[in-house]
Amino acid sequence: MKANVFQESSGKPITLDAVSRVWGETVAVDAVSIDIPAGSFTALLGPSGCGKSTTLRMIAGLENVSSGKILIGGEDVTARPSSKRDLSMVFQSYALFPHLSVAENIIFGLKVRRVGSADRDERLKKVADLLGLSQLLDRKPGQLSGGQQQRVALGRAIIGEKPICLMDEPLSNLDAKLRHEMRVEIRALQQQLGFTMVYVTHDQVEAITMADQVVLLNKGRLEQVASPRDLYEKPANPFAARFIGTPPMNLFPANAFKKLSTAPDFQLGVRPEAMHAQEGGPLRAEIRTVEYLGADILADCAVAETSFQVRLPTGKSVTPGDRIELGFAPDALHVFDADTGGRRDDLVSEFGALLHS
Repeated sequence: MKANVFQESSGKPITLDAVSRVWGETVAVDAVSIDIPAGSFTALLGPSGCGKSTTLRMIAGLENVSSGKILIGGEDVTARPSSKRDLSMVFQSYALFPHLSVAENIIFGLKVRRVGSADRDERLKKVADLLGLSQLLDRKPGQLSGGQQQRVALGRAIIGEKPICLMDEPLSNLDAKLRHEMRVEIRALQQQLGFTMVYVTHDQVEAITMADQVVLLNKGRLEQVASPRDLYEKPANPFAARFIGTPPMNLFPANAFKKLSTAPDFQLGVRPEAMHAQEGGPLRAEIRTVEYLGADILADCAVAETSFQVRLPTGKSVTPGDRIELGFAPDALHVFDADTGGRRDDLVSEFGALLHS
């Protein structure tokens, strides 16, 4: 990535105040409230159908808001058309014009807005240099690789120097290596230019490696808004605990542990990488299958009727059918209310002490 050649953009804050989108009896987004700080990178994360793209389209003005308000820079834009919201957008499909050159695709929006040719040419040179497209300006999109096409779509978005950029799953068409490269470039670009980024993805790796804050959605509802570290270390509920982390957090009914047989109203969570073989440990399980992963092994285990996974060092010799005793540090424990799903940090010390007594 080249040095910043743009005047620093002053990103604008975005606020969603109890925003909903309803079609008939279908609630796609259910009273979602989010504060997106100016100049931040916010990822909208969740499984397919959770409402993240609909939320982004409402911010963009491409989808009507059924109830609630959207504010950009402190101004209510709920009823404003997309063209009056001072933002740019990058789509999953790239949406490039196949008959236009790279240069023509990038400056298309400037021409529509009747920006002078001298200004267009100056901005085009800056964008092409920034994104490594200077040698490709005369080519057509069909002559480019997927990563190059994505850079053209990015160039078209940033050339307008808008304070907000919205991205809807922009990397899903790329292979794993290109996705990694583009993650690094997009994040660096956002930090250099200072615009507010809202980025939709179903890929937790994209969200936690790129974003300042992650908005986790499920079935149209807000599950948690947190930094990537807090989302991993302090998931607000079992859904967040299972969605973030590879493999996901193990969840046990409290009475899976003999010392907590009188606490059935709670779920206990422990991440697979936080567990280790420990003689006399609080969890006694049977190994069902073993996957060799090189640096470590992933063992699928069962205790009572609960299946879970544990990462063990490759040097630990285990085979299916073995019985194993497992332990974990007291502060690796997560406690959730079985009825409400709410996180119960007030019980972590008590339960941890009981399990390790």
